[in-house]
Order: sequence, then structure tokens, then C-alpha cells
Amino acid sequence: MKHSIIIILIGIILGRPAYAQALTSSNLPIVVVNTNGQVIPNEPRIKAQLGIVYKGEGIRNNINDPRNHYNGLAGIEVRGQSSQGFPMKSYDVELWNSDSTENEVSLFGFPKESDFSLYAPYTDKTLMRNFLAYTFTREMGRWAARCRYVELVVDDDYKGIYVLMEKIKRDSSRVNIAKLGPNENSGDALTGGYIVSIDKGANAWYSSVPPMQSTNGQRIRYSYVYPKIDSITLPQRNYIKSYVDSFEQALGSANYQNPQWGWRRHADEASFIDYFIVNELTKNVDGYRISTYLYKDKQTRGGKLFAGPVWDYDLAFYNANYCRGSDAVGWAWQFNGVCPGDFSQVPFWWNQFQSDTTFQANFRCRWKQLRATSLSDLRINQLMDSVVSLTEEARMRHFLRWPVLGQYIWPNVQPVPVSYSGEIQQLRNWFAGRVAWIDQNLPNRGICYEFPNTTSKDLIVSARPNPFRNVLVLSLKSRTIQSIELAITDAAGRMMHRQNIYLNYGENRPSINADRWSAGIYFVRILKEDGSSEVLQTLKQ
Repeated sequence: MKHSIIIILIGIILGRPAYAQALTSSNLPIVVVNTNGQVIPNEPRIKAQLGIVYKGEGIRNNINDPRNHYNGLAGIEVRGQSSQGFPMKSYDVELWNSDSTENEVSLFGFPKESDFSLYAPYTDKTLMRNFLAYTFTREMGRWAARCRYVELVVDDDYKGIYVLMEKIKRDSSRVNIAKLGPNENSGDALTGGYIVSIDKGANAWYSSVPPMQSTNGQRIRYSYVYPKIDSITLPQRNYIKSYVDSFEQALGSANYQNPQWGWRRHADEASFIDYFIVNELTKNVDGYRISTYLYKDKQTRGGKLFAGPVWDYDLAFYNANYCRGSDAVGWAWQFNGVCPGDFSQVPFWWNQFQSDTTFQANFRCRWKQLRATSLSDLRINQLMDSVVSLTEEARMRHFLRWPVLGQYIWPNVQPVPVSYSGEIQQLRNWFAGRVAWIDQNLPNRGICYEFPNTTSKDLIVSARPNPFRNVLVLSLKSRTIQSIELAITDAAGRMMHRQNIYLNYGENRPSINADRWSAGIYFVRILKEDGSSEVLQTLKQ
């Protein structure tokens, strides 16, 4: 506090803003931009000089040191949508050669690239929401933008702490899909790779399936990310639209769970589960409906639709005061039921996944696996502690430049903590409640099924649906690995089906073709190894 007062007094004496005196050296890399007096616009990019002082881990960086990590031209523009209204701007930068062509370099050990974002954590006073979401995702084994905390100076104006991030790009070190050129318009070449997004704008197409529970005729809007709108050809446009349409049609069909003809024929289930987990863990109020990305490779390289990469989590983690975005309870995918009139709605996919028993079972297992590793309470708190420690020195300068602590900045949840430590404690408390709620509300099915404490049985038998039509699906929840004999008889005692089944621990779901059975009552008898039995009555319509 005394140090802050001294800086302010020096600023007053010298007639310059206090924050202008604040940055002489830093434990963080220092990014310096010189626009030669130009105003940085929304678009197009303007030419600027960009330098980075970074001497290595654990070595201080001085503002007057040579720009040793990068020193060259760059194109720079303001980025974001609603965030453009904040006084602290985020920027997109593209590193340039002397002739303004792209200059691909490796910054901070990232794979070579020319495009980066300088994200401004203005409304996020913890400074860490995007960093946490991207780090969680990478530790789950998915690509997400690599991040580096820096301090930024633009035209001798200290701008504060920024997060230098990779952008979503197609290449072998980021979204690893095939390159698709303008002449690749047929055969296997046409099938990939593509990146599309669901966002506020649309330059591609609209989904034919309306979002569930919406009230104002909203539609799901797609945009081209790769290839870009100005380079994607008509056959390529038609192909990727047709493929996504096929995915949606299969997901909305009566046989959507069929492993051969259902939605899994078109999409990678594991990627959708991981994407689901990140959005639910963070209770992302924009999740699924804004800044949502999908990608697809060539058929000869797998060819399915993948969910991701994740992007834009500054309004997640208890930082949105609308549409129940601050609640630690409830599912984020149910946004449409909470705010049915909002312009941007969640696609019907996520509703459908919740009635897919295999998706629910696999989600449960994946969540439990991650909670024991990269999403454990210990790891979550370690990551938060690492940011608190890393930014400790620079935060004093940052919050002198942007005195937002204790102030409401849209859409902060109120009451707003008056200190940084208060912001961190608030986030920790919310996180603890959030993961606890998910732990307690996981769908309890599949091989990771947990027996309720209220029963001593080692086998729970049920049928869903009951009544059934052409296929009888049994749910056999076993506490142990065991073998059983399954016998099904009709009301007259005639044997309709018999088989021996080896049960794994958890939920087992054998299905029996019953299309030739007459409508009526059927009895399912389970004979266990110890001679005991379970009998279930079912009804065919």
C-alpha cells in the first residue's frame, strides 16, 4: 500500500499518470507496441512496431532492455464483440515481415505462428478465467490455446496485465486437420479439413433444426472459420453444410443411439463429452451457443465431426449476473429453458445427449476419471495459486491503471469483492460448490454406476422403456463381476428367449429383438450363480 502511494505521489509531482511511472521492470515478459500515433481500429489491422522483452524464466525484464524475444513489424486491431465497449481493449496481432507478409515465429516456446491474441482481463478481476479453462482442456488431452501472462505498453501508455494467447488455427500443432486448398473440390480431398463456429453472426448457413424451448423463432447460425469465407469454394461450402446437416438429422432421428446409423457415425463422442465437461465445470453462460467451434478432418484421417476447441471463458466461473450464470447449481446446457428469449440459443444436440444412455454413462466415467486427476480439488487450487503468485507484483500496476476492484463492471455478480484476495476467495468458494454439485448430480448409469447405500442387493434389474415395442432393453446393474442366465417367457409360460450373460461391474444393457412377439405381458427371469433369482414383469405394446 505504501509503495502504491509513493508511485501516485511521484506521478502527481511529475505531472504524469501514476501508472505511467509504474513499469520499469517486471517478472513478466514486457510487450511494447508503437503505432506511430495511429488509433488502433476494430478493423482493418494497422501497421505497428512490436517488441517483446523476455530474458528467460526467473530473470527480470526491464522496459529499456533490447526487444530480444521479438522485434519487428506487426498488424494490430481491436478484437472482441461486447468487450470492445470496455476501456481496456483486447487486440489481435499478426507478426509481419518487412513486406507485410506473415512472419511465423515461436513465441515463448509455442509452435511457430504469426497470429496471436492479447486478451484484456478487464471484467475478469481474477485475471485467470480464460487461462484456467484452456489449461484444464489441455490437461484433458485436447488442444486449447497456450497462454502467457505479459505486461503491455502501447505508445508509451501502460495497459496492464494481458494474456498473450494462440488463436484457433489449422496446423499440425493446433487444430491438426488436413490443409484444404481451393482446388480440392472432389473425392477424399473435399472431405477435410474444416473448422466452423456457432456465434452471434453467421456467414455460412442456418441449422434446419430450431433450438428447443426458444420463444422468438431463433435459429442456430454457423460461420466458416477454415477455410475462410473469402477462400472457401462452393463445393466445399456444400460439403461441410451437408455433413453437419447429416449429423443433426441422425441425432434427431428415432435411431439416434444406434451405434451404426445414429449420430456417432458422424461425430466423435469423446470430444463432445470433454467439451461438455469444460462448459459445465465452468458454468459458461455463453457455452454451446456463442464462440462454439467444431472441426472435421478428411475421411481417410477419421473424418468425424469433433467438438472444440474451447474458446472465450471470461464470463464463466461465476462472472455473469444474468440467465443464472452465477449459480453453482444447475446445468449450463439448459440455458434455453432459463432464457428462452435470448437471441443466441443452445442447439438441440445437448438436450438429445442427455437422453442418450451411452453418452450419460461415458460422461459419468470421464468425469470421475478427471476428478481424480486434472480436475481434482488439489489441481484446481494449484492452478489458481500459480496465477496468484505469478501476477503478484504486476497486479499492483494493473489495478492502478484499471481501478476496478470493488467496482461493478458488466456483468459482474454482486456484491463485488473490494480486493483481489476477495475475488480469489469468491472464485474458490464457487468452484467448490460447483464441482460438488456435479459430483452429486451425475447420471448414475453405465460401468461407473455406483450402488445406492440403501440396498444390499448385488444386482438391480429394470427395463427401459417399459412398456416396450420392438426391442426390449434391460438394465442389469451388478455390484460384482458375475454370470447369469436370462430367460424370458410370455404370460402362457412359453419360452421366448434364453441366454447366458457375463456381467461386468456397473450397468450392463443387453437388448433383445422382440419385433415378432405379440403384444402382452412378459416375464424376465434372472438366475444367478448362487441359485437365487430376480423376476421382472414387462409389457409389450
